[in-house]
Amino acid sequence: MAEQQTITFDFKNTYSGLPEHFFAKVSPTPVAAPSLIKLNVELSQELGLDPQSLASMEGVEVLAGNRVALGSEPLAAAYAGHQFGHFVPQLGDGRANLLGEVVDVSGRRFDIQLKGAGRTPFSRGGDGRAALGPVLREYILSECMAALGVPTTRALAVVATGETVLRERPLPGAVFTRVAASHLRVGTFQYFAARGDVEAVRTLATYTIERHYPEAAHAHKSYLALLEGVIARQARLVAQWMLLGFIHGVMNTDNTSISGETIDYGPCAFLEAYDPEQVFSSIDQQGRYAYNNQPHAMHWNLVRFAETLLPLIAEEEGSEAAGSDSAKEALESFIPQFEAARREGLLCKIGVVTEREGDVDLAEDLLQRMAKSDADFTLTFRRLCDAAEFTDEDERFTALFVNPSAFHSWAAVWRTRLLLEPASVKERAAMMRRVNPAFIPRNHLVQEAIDAAYRGDFRPFEDLLSVVLRPYEDSAGHEHYESPARPEQRVLQTFCGT
Repeated sequence: MAEQQTITFDFKNTYSGLPEHFFAKVSPTPVAAPSLIKLNVELSQELGLDPQSLASMEGVEVLAGNRVALGSEPLAAAYAGHQFGHFVPQLGDGRANLLGEVVDVSGRRFDIQLKGAGRTPFSRGGDGRAALGPVLREYILSECMAALGVPTTRALAVVATGETVLRERPLPGAVFTRVAASHLRVGTFQYFAARGDVEAVRTLATYTIERHYPEAAHAHKSYLALLEGVIARQARLVAQWMLLGFIHGVMNTDNTSISGETIDYGPCAFLEAYDPEQVFSSIDQQGRYAYNNQPHAMHWNLVRFAETLLPLIAEEEGSEAAGSDSAKEALESFIPQFEAARREGLLCKIGVVTEREGDVDLAEDLLQRMAKSDADFTLTFRRLCDAAEFTDEDERFTALFVNPSAFHSWAAVWRTRLLLEPASVKERAAMMRRVNPAFIPRNHLVQEAIDAAYRGDFRPFEDLLSVVLRPYEDSAGHEHYESPARPEQRVLQTFCGT
């Protein structure tokens, strides 16, 4: 049992006030020898927390689960989910513990959750622990995504446990402190819908509206407005993933956040050579969550979400048939919203702001040429920024293509099109650099950082993190972080870590 102690987070909890069958009250399981590996000082300050207090002995014990902070009401949330299309009626926080909620300096509410905090009633035979490697991966990936401007959960801290966990081999254990707008998932709604508990779904939907979609509370049809709001956020989110070459890897409904944040960085990765069918996840044998399938996977997940809300929407509409029609109409808006967001972002990536006929075809043509030449996704668009400003940069750009003429013929049309843009050459190049990152957490670099950490060396982790936290800034001497993996460095599979 974790010890009660004096450090306070000024928790302002609301989820723990919901009915008891929404969660299990359980404290984190203490670890043998907690030690702080990383504290996100900037984030802690944004949350109104004192970084010195968090880094103290008592603070680290809270972040490890050995002490319960004043005001904390630890719990493990209940949820279900479709995992690779197969429904599991009870999943829940099997190794996570929601310590409570804080309101940051801007008045926004956030969950503080420990991952790897020990067994809960939802552990299903698991040890409830986390290995150091996946924890470091989530820290790097989630903080980089935040720096890239993508809605995401955040990383507050990593604490070593002084214990060993057994995975494919014995590994050092760690506890990860995650910050999220909430941990409500499509699977949370599915948990109650699968049990036919319409009142619980109503309670959850009302809570979600109050917390994430307050505008829906004033809508004539609040629950339909909730569905429409979630659809809109997820459409924008997946478009942002696609524009950065990000592959989530495990887009199950229990990993789909109602708030519209990227959540659960398991077997995720960024594309290097552009391949629309790319899969990294070792558990995605059929390519269900391949790069190009992500919009369709999200639409499928949102259909499942709509199913949970149907009884409530039917009440608003006056009949089941009318409710079903309204939900279908809302769902039909997902692909157009996604495509509009992706189209706008893709045109910005090639320097086009005032869309004209043929612009989308021009951008898609570049992607097709990249695919045929195995051109690096991130580097291609970053060097395109230089080519937009200096024609003598073409050689560096064409070096990314197996057939240099593939770029020259495209570039002739592209440069003619750019002459019709109102911005100056320098303004256009600067705009492109704001949407085309120079640095991403390349898979081999993340793995190198993890391997070094397992040897007790955290310098590669810190160095990589310092670069990807400024992804849009050119940085001399960091070419190592910009370059794709050499053949012997390539990471062909990523793993969930549970």
